[in-house]
Amino acid sequence: MRFDLHKPIGVFDAGIGSYGIVEVIRRNYPQQDILYFADRASFPYGAKSHQELAQCVSAAIGTLARLGAAAVVLASNAPSVMVLDEIEKTQPVPVLGIYPPVAEALDVSRTGVVAVLGVQSLVQSAEIQAYIARESGGRRVEVVNASPLVQRVEDGTFLSEPSDTQRDVNAFIERLRRELPGLDTCTLSSTHLPWLLPFFERGAPDMTFLDPADSLVPRLSPHITAGSGATVCIATQSDEFPLAALQDTFELLGVDIDPHLIEA
Repeated sequence: MRFDLHKPIGVFDAGIGSYGIVEVIRRNYPQQDILYFADRASFPYGAKSHQELAQCVSAAIGTLARLGAAAVVLASNAPSVMVLDEIEKTQPVPVLGIYPPVAEALDVSRTGVVAVLGVQSLVQSAEIQAYIARESGGRRVEVVNASPLVQRVEDGTFLSEPSDTQRDVNAFIERLRRELPGLDTCTLSSTHLPWLLPFFERGAPDMTFLDPADSLVPRLSPHITAGSGATVCIATQSDEFPLAALQDTFELLGVDIDPHLIEA
């Protein structure tokens, strides 16, 4: 399988969440061709062991490289923090990760109480603690499991059931406030979570929510080439996350894109 793309940037994650990264690239580099990989057969990354994560991330990068990607964006915070350092030197193309903006969060916080919202594997990893130690200058940063909210994005119910989604986000924020008095700044450190930004802002208008994708744009600049501005989507599927459901979510998002099924 080959596509008529000029040195595309590959973008991937285990689901629909990383499509937000595609939109960030498209807004800033409109002529760049993009090959977007929704590896739904591997969803969720957040429940995988370290070894499983390294294996499926390496496989996805290899798939994108074989299909012509000149560089790849690993559009997921958890594997970027947990495994990218150890696997990137063996990859066939340059790989850029997405990372929690810890230093920025501490800079904008008024109270000094900051939380990284991520998936289960990130929250439980030693790597996120080491990363925070490097980025925080010794200041305290909490890490909170937001995996239940990720599911609402992957299955599209944040669009089809907005009232229920707002209820879940409100309950999540109320629990955060109880457990972390003074919390005023959060990083949305799963690529699914920025899709819920309007819900977070309605549920906590006094808090600041940061999108890790914002730091990607300048880092991607050396890999940008002028193409036709095309976006091609490839996807794997599972019984729980079939291709048809991905197509339904694209329709709900108003995205005119036809995913091509590939083997897991």
